[in-house]
Amino acid sequence: MSLNNLINVSFTEEEVTALTGHLAGIKQTLNGKMVNLTGEERTKYGRIANQNKLIVAKAKSYMKQHPDWIPGFLDKERFDRDYITREQMEEMIQLLENYTQQLIDTKTLLDHDNYTNALSFHRKVRYLADEDEPGAKTVYNDMKVLFKARRNTTEPITDEGDPTTEEEVA
Repeated sequence: MSLNNLINVSFTEEEVTALTGHLAGIKQTLNGKMVNLTGEERTKYGRIANQNKLIVAKAKSYMKQHPDWIPGFLDKERFDRDYITREQMEEMIQLLENYTQQLIDTKTLLDHDNYTNALSFHRKVRYLADEDEPGAKTVYNDMKVLFKARRNTTEPITDEGDPTTEEEVA
């Protein structure tokens, strides 16, 4: 049975080096500007919902129109800086989330291709082991234990833990 790969992508060493450098640059730029909240803190502070974003934007607009109404304890300059930085971060987060999802999706297809090809190899090794090809039984037995380890998963298991059937052997 011939298999078609779902995806064909690779990186050159130069591309990996460039990507790693860019990620290090992002980390360096963000250094000292980010925080890591605990789970409890995330619950405490929550996330601003779209309706609340509208409230903040409306308040910002009215503060500009009526600066004399701003409470004395409110640092308007700090509010404006926070507002701008939050907008900048939201744009960056959306961009990074988009890239992250594309990376995850691409990796998913690569994982699928690798796993499918590994199963094809395993079926061939099982066939060769049945035909007493020198060394094939050792390889088959070594790989077979990996399929037995999956017995507790939801994937279907057949023939000594092997997820393939005899009819599929090439």
